[in-house]
Amino acid sequence: MNLFLQQLINGLSLGSIYALMAVGYSLVYSILNFSNFAHGSVIMLGAYFGFYAMTLLPLPFMAALVVAALGCGIVAVIVERVAYRPLRRRNAPGLYFIIAAMGGSIFLENLVIATIGPTFKTYPQIFVSTAFKIGDISINKLDLIMFIIAAASLLVLVFILEKTKIGLAIRASSYSSKGATLMGVNVDKVVFVIFLLGGMLAGLAGMMFGMRFTVYPTIGVITNKSFIAAVFGGLGSLPGAVIGSVLLGLIETFAAGYVASNWKDFIAFALLIIVLVIKPSGLMGKITEDKA
Repeated sequence: MNLFLQQLINGLSLGSIYALMAVGYSLVYSILNFSNFAHGSVIMLGAYFGFYAMTLLPLPFMAALVVAALGCGIVAVIVERVAYRPLRRRNAPGLYFIIAAMGGSIFLENLVIATIGPTFKTYPQIFVSTAFKIGDISINKLDLIMFIIAAASLLVLVFILEKTKIGLAIRASSYSSKGATLMGVNVDKVVFVIFLLGGMLAGLAGMMFGMRFTVYPTIGVITNKSFIAAVFGGLGSLPGAVIGSVLLGLIETFAAGYVASNWKDFIAFALLIIVLVIKPSGLMGKITEDKA
């Protein structure tokens, strides 16, 4: 029972980080109907922004977190303006957006390698390594803080989407961009906001992931899993992205705890394939005309 609870806690912590990453994919897909593969490189930059904010400036943890979020939000907006906006104005096919996203990802990754270098970097120890003890269950302070920050960030996002005018515009545009435009919604502003929000969440996720592990230029490949989680829950559905991410985190940790760590990816992706075969739209996905 203790092993079960321990893996449950670890899975929720990991799944919360996946959720911050996956929500960025779903936000963009809900409006523009393509998968923003440059999102992984934005997350990678978040890890670097946080690292240098804490080591060069140096800033305290929360201030560095704000720097990482704002820095990645700005980068995400620049990527949209440079790579995607010209395509949107020409009504380019979706394939062009995917190619531009891949090109943007490769560009940012190689820019970091050329300027900073490919060496691994480790965050300074911020929190005391001792863990909270509840009986025989150990809760790492960093894992707990990561979970709290991720949960709070997602709640703020839900508030923005459900209780603000720009949130209403985002939800309207997700159903039909053309219809929203006819109703007076500035879709360009909506796109700006979703890239800003997605980038800020990517910055938070990148910094916390870098703190838990290490920082390196190809850290963005971890977003392959967050993309899988978004597909698992249903692309274009924000609740689906969160649920898919948490489930993926739990599946990975339980597979590592009860089977073997080198089998966790196999089991997670096998379950994904099964879900998509049975329900191609994912757990909470909807048809394109009625996506959330």
